[in-house]
Amino acid sequence: MKAWSRWQDWVTLVAGIYALLSPIWLIGASGATPTLIVMGILIALTSLVALARPGIMATEWLNVLWGVLLFIAPWVITYTHSTGASWTSWVVGVVTVVLSLTALPAIRAAHGQAIQH
Repeated sequence: MKAWSRWQDWVTLVAGIYALLSPIWLIGASGATPTLIVMGILIALTSLVALARPGIMATEWLNVLWGVLLFIAPWVITYTHSTGASWTSWVVGVVTVVLSLTALPAIRAAHGQAIQH
């Protein structure tokens, strides 16, 4: 598997950066700001590691975890009143989970090929 080539990780990287920077343009998201920044950083960093080391399955599972946590954050941190921040959390969370899960079969296949050879 070639480094810096999996499109799913590029999209999750952009999604993480979007979440990280979203408090700049979201109005009334003060309660959500730390969550969006921290989760955005975690998603972006994990995506960078996944891009650099595409054979590590744990990075995809970590992004699944970060995506789930970001998705439930509006209810747990109680910022559902901030529509923009909530939708950012939900959309970035779903995108991160779905794309990270779609990257797993390619990693599993690469591990299987490495074992067979």
